[in-house]
Amino acid sequence: MNMHSRSSSEESPDRDAATAALETLRAWAHKASATEIAELDPAVARLLPGQDVSNYPDLSRHYPEAFEVTPTYRETLPDLQNGPSSLIKGAKEQIQHVGISNFRLPIRFAGRDGGMQTLETSVTGTVSLDAEKKGINMSRIMRSFYKHAEKTFSFEVMEAAIEDYLTDLESLDARLQMRFSFPMRVESLRSGLSGYQYYDIALELIEREGQRQKIIHLDYVYSSTCPCSLELSEHARQARGQLATPHSQRSVARISIVIDPDADCLWFEDLIDHCRKAVPTETQVMVKREDEQAFAELNAANPIFVEDAARLFCEVLQNDSRIGDFRVMASHQESLHSHDAISLLVQGDTFAAQSVDPWHFGTLIHRG
Repeated sequence: MNMHSRSSSEESPDRDAATAALETLRAWAHKASATEIAELDPAVARLLPGQDVSNYPDLSRHYPEAFEVTPTYRETLPDLQNGPSSLIKGAKEQIQHVGISNFRLPIRFAGRDGGMQTLETSVTGTVSLDAEKKGINMSRIMRSFYKHAEKTFSFEVMEAAIEDYLTDLESLDARLQMRFSFPMRVESLRSGLSGYQYYDIALELIEREGQRQKIIHLDYVYSSTCPCSLELSEHARQARGQLATPHSQRSVARISIVIDPDADCLWFEDLIDHCRKAVPTETQVMVKREDEQAFAELNAANPIFVEDAARLFCEVLQNDSRIGDFRVMASHQESLHSHDAISLLVQGDTFAAQSVDPWHFGTLIHRG
């Protein structure tokens, strides 16, 4: 068997050898021309003090405040999102929703009493994207909405905005959603005080296959006294003379309704009134001792399980001809258990679904 020793040329150079080679390269570079350096390796120029790579452009490092974009210059700007389908990464499939979320601006809203108020509103806008299109220009959704942002809100304004960006983005389907906190002054139960209750509301306009749906989502916050706990507490008092208190908890219902397009206007206040009629134990704003006592009496008069809450909300929604399909989601955030009690009731096809987002009920919480 022949044994071959490793030749010196195959051995890795040590630091001394590298240092010597570097000095040799620098000595050569000091005498070589820029062309010779570029032909060998442009990076060699960096070995010389104060030198840049010889073929690297001399770029300005100052922001050009006076620069103006002309139509001709704008035409030269690259637009990758509107590039050919060959630039698509991944499967060439339709995307049902693509757009922007949570761009905020002040929007004017009219109240049922004719008053006006300007509220900070979070807007989400999406469109469908055909399988052969690379992407969309996201800013067009914002620009389309801003053209109508100065108008007093109505679903007609939302429709105008959605028509604009459907045209601009050459899409078939679209969704526009507006979220805000709606203030409404409410009176205390007995003391005569009043204060502002804030309701999380979202408005949704959906355009799909040429059909439009107008949807209102409302979060209603209330107190729920457990009927079982109430009866057990009373049993302890009567049977054993034992003081006991039933457990109650802050609870949240998310009411989602489809507006009948041919019906009269359904004001936000109308929907809030429906919720109060169904479950009158709404959490309070201004409270003195007489109000606190009244609230305890009100809860005792209206004990409800989470199943009761869903059906009570359902009943008032069924009785309003302005409301089409609807969904009721309720969460009683237990003070007895370490978990929540939840219910989901749906009528109509709009909100029917086999699957529910596993984190959805986790969003039913009043942030305070």
